[in-house]
Amino acid sequence: MTEQSPLIGFYSGEHPDDRGRQLTTIQSWDDAHLEAVHDYIQWLFPLPERSAFNPGAPLLTAADIEAFRASTELRGRLLASFRRMLAFYGLALDEAADEPSIAPAPDFARQSRNWLRPGNHNLLRLTRILRCLTLLGLPRHARALLACLEALDREHSGRIGPVTLRYWRGAVHGT
Repeated sequence: MTEQSPLIGFYSGEHPDDRGRQLTTIQSWDDAHLEAVHDYIQWLFPLPERSAFNPGAPLLTAADIEAFRASTELRGRLLASFRRMLAFYGLALDEAADEPSIAPAPDFARQSRNWLRPGNHNLLRLTRILRCLTLLGLPRHARALLACLEALDREHSGRIGPVTLRYWRGAVHGT
């Protein structure tokens, strides 16, 4: 029998991250905590590449990707992480239509002060989120987030920039 990956154990609720935190604990943090702590995002939205900011975080493997794509339960927990981060950014997910859509929430003006500015570390977090969603079986949600971010770039000229947009598009479209 093969050993369960740390990421699957974390997302299934069976094991904590490397700091002893459970998924549901992180998902329940307030916005100030999400902003101040920098070593959780690699667990919530794992990637196959090592993080320069948390080199101890586990890497997403092909088996992890397969497990997420095969499990509605794992994808549901990933979606809960996504919803929490959207709230942090002042964005809201609407899944009422055939395709999910994301738009600014009523508290967007207040929430966006944390991240909608050039060079902010949250722009890197968004790249990670977009790529992770695409890899783990939620590409429609990644495309919805990208569409929202592109609209925000048009509305708030100069706060995001073409280089960041290029990274975000590459994270979703694999370029």
